[in-house]
Amino acid sequence: MTDVASLPALHVTSGGTRVYTLPVRAFPNFRANVYLLVRGDPHTPAYAALVDTGGAGPDSLGDLQAGLAAVRDGYGEAVSLETLSRIVITHPHPDHLGGLSALREYTKAPVAAFHSAVPFIEQPGAIRAAWLTLPDAQAALLGLPPGSELDGRIRRRGANLSVPRALPVATPLHDGDVLDDLLHVIHTPGHEGNQICLRVDDVLLSADHLLPLNSPPLMPARFLPGSGVAAFLASLDRVEALDGVTLALGGHDGPMRDPRARIHALRTRTHEKLDGLLAACTHPMTIHDLLLALHPRLRPIQAVLLLDQTAALAEYLAGTGDLSETVREDGAGLFIRA
Repeated sequence: MTDVASLPALHVTSGGTRVYTLPVRAFPNFRANVYLLVRGDPHTPAYAALVDTGGAGPDSLGDLQAGLAAVRDGYGEAVSLETLSRIVITHPHPDHLGGLSALREYTKAPVAAFHSAVPFIEQPGAIRAAWLTLPDAQAALLGLPPGSELDGRIRRRGANLSVPRALPVATPLHDGDVLDDLLHVIHTPGHEGNQICLRVDDVLLSADHLLPLNSPPLMPARFLPGSGVAAFLASLDRVEALDGVTLALGGHDGPMRDPRARIHALRTRTHEKLDGLLAACTHPMTIHDLLLALHPRLRPIQAVLLLDQTAALAEYLAGTGDLSETVREDGAGLFIRA
């Protein structure tokens, strides 16, 4: 008998879809949520889908299998990897997409993803080759000291694949689609240009767009089209306008029982960050300069994410005319209050 305390969380939508939260170790010391959606009689489900797949490592797959076993034992759902009807990818980041390759050994369930995310899944080698040409220009633009640890980390990040091997996507999705007569597709760029949220009745599977504990990491749009502060804020507005959503379930951590309050908090925090960066730009500064000014006690584990965030904030303020941007002789961007 499965211990009640260890059972996956269950949320039943207003239309009767059962949504189970299956936390997995996507990376060491970093968890992501995989969602299992089930419809029909628990003993003979008519439909069972996974939303996201966790990471590529064996711990992630093991956690997912254990979660499914707990759903079977604790809730009486006749579900397994082999009986899945569908797999949906919310966005092509390795903590959401990385487990797909391993899952292919157990299930032939068709994969769905946003149409512009399909190349990341079907042509991962080509995407990596393209990314490997970008970090040099990125490091220069950010004003990173050549040969520094942070410079090296930026130059190496293009070598990682979100999925270990090419895999087919059966259903390219578009904004406004209704997948399998159940999942309403909402394109929410910002954290990632190809990201989608999925609405099921009164529940929103919010991927990394809405998270309960943190703001989602942002990159500047010049590095990754569809990313950035402007896209993120516009996507917040779009999700806020949805009527009847009473619960949001994000790609990490717990449920958000007041989605509009969480949207308001994320928007407010973003504007606080913008105000802080604008106040810091008293003289021409590189992104690296601004990073150190805004985060004097920077921890190495945070450095790349905060560097990207700083660049995204500066890009937004330059776009609104609050900052003036010029380029130094070595290619570094310089920002100052306009």
